Amino acid sequence: MKYLETHEWFKEDDGIITVGISEYAQGELGDIVFVTMPVLNEEFQKGSSVVELEATKTIAEVYAPFDCTVIEVNDSLNTEPELINNDPLNSGWIYKASVKEYSDIGMSEKEYFDFIY
Repeated sequence: MKYLETHEWFKEDDGIITVGISEYAQGELGDIVFVTMPVLNEEFQKGSSVVELEATKTIAEVYAPFDCTVIEVNDSLNTEPELINNDPLNSGWIYKASVKEYSDIGMSEKEYFDFIY
């Protein structure tokens, strides 16, 4: 698992990334009450907004770590957005995407913790 300065995490497996938000980001946002999902097969540029999270405190965006095409969304979040609140690193994943060109970016967990604390 790798982390970005914008507080997303991602896991890469054979050119497919799974993306969510970090526990730190979830804590800063407060309870997430609604998730606006991307459309399947929608393409995004690295750094562009893919998802919008509506929380009790604010609205936040989840960004694309790479140029990618969305191939799956976590449909459970449509009725249970609290999965992100309860388990942001596992059952609270947000979307999966195929990556056009993967590169080894992001921070390890230790590097991310050093970054946020």
